[in-house]
Parts: sequence; structure tokens; C-alpha cells
Amino acid sequence: MCRRFSSLKRRFLAETAAVAAVEFAIMFPVFITLGLVGTEIAYMSTVNMRVSQIALSLADNASRIGQTDNSSVSPNVKESDIDSIMAGALKQGESFDLKHNGRLILSSLELDSATGKQYIRWQRCSGDLARTSTYGNDTDNNGLTGSPIDGVGQSSDKIRASTDSAVMIAEVYYDYKGLFGNLLPTKPTFRQEAIFTVRDDRNLTPGVTGTGGQSLCK
Repeated sequence: MCRRFSSLKRRFLAETAAVAAVEFAIMFPVFITLGLVGTEIAYMSTVNMRVSQIALSLADNASRIGQTDNSSVSPNVKESDIDSIMAGALKQGESFDLKHNGRLILSSLELDSATGKQYIRWQRCSGDLARTSTYGNDTDNNGLTGSPIDGVGQSSDKIRASTDSAVMIAEVYYDYKGLFGNLLPTKPTFRQEAIFTVRDDRNLTPGVTGTGGQSLCK
């Protein structure tokens, strides 16, 4: 009996026909997990880059408002102009649902000649995500009221508006939704900003003109 058991044991240990299949069955879930995580991280990086590009596009387009106006009079910023560039930015983020999971904030930083302070003359928003600007708003915290604005930008060398000019600040927030659901333990909220000085002469005094705008920050 013992000899028979020993013989079976030796035959079992010597059998290698299914070793590769067993090893594959053990490692397959690990490989799949690593592949999914790698794909998720790559997609997340791509979305973050696209959010950055949208911020750049939004600020650039805002700085060019009225550039094609052939009138000898400096153009105003109209509500329809802002609605148009906001719609374009949301269109850029349509593939990852920026409208419902993101927030676009466009602010006009200007210099108040009476006080010499930097302030936000007007601010417009789009998107359903509840976020506010890092720099304040155009009502009770615009630089003349509330906290002073020493400049804008993420570096120590802050950007400031000069006399008779304005700085367009675009901030884009996006609440990341995973490609594979809850694969990652946390889902970040991306924030990207871009800052451009207006490209041509602009009539700053009236702020935003026109009625029926769809981009008020509510």
C-alpha cells in the first residue's frame, strides 16, 4: 500500500503537462488588473491634458473677442460673444461630458484707475459642476471688495492687468469619471487655468453689453 502511494506520489510530482495552464490561471487576473489600471491612468492623463487645452482655447478666444470688428470704435464684449466661446469650449469637452461634470469660469481682470487695485470687472460661467473661481467673483469679492487681488497665475511671478487693458482668466474644473467605473480608489477633480491679455483695443468701461446671456455665474 505504501509502495503504491509512493509510486502515485512520484508520478503526480513528475507530471508537468498542465503546469503552464495552472500558472496562467493564477496570473491571468493579475495581468488583467494591471492592464485595466494602466489603461485607466493613461485615459485620465489624456483627459487632464484635454482640460488644459480647453482652458487655453477659452482664454485665447476670450482675448480675441471683437478682433474681426472693422469699426473704428473699440468693440465691447457682448453676452452673445461669451455664450459663443463657452459653447465652443463645452463642445471640445463633449466626449467626456464636460457640461455635466465640469465648470468653466471666465473672468476679466482689470486695473481700477481710481484706486490702482486689480479687480474682476465681470465673470461668466458654464457647466453644471459647483465650483467657484480661485480669484474671487464680480460682486462681493472682486478685488475692490473682499480680498485684494495681487495678481493671477500659479507662479510667484503674478500677472496683472495694465491701464486700459484686461487679462482674460479661464479656469476649467472637471470631476473625473473613471473609464472603468470605480477601478481607482479615488477620482480626482482636475483644475486647469490659462491667462491671456486682450489682443486688440477693447472698450472696457461698460463691462459686458447685451441681454439674454446664458453664462451668468449662478
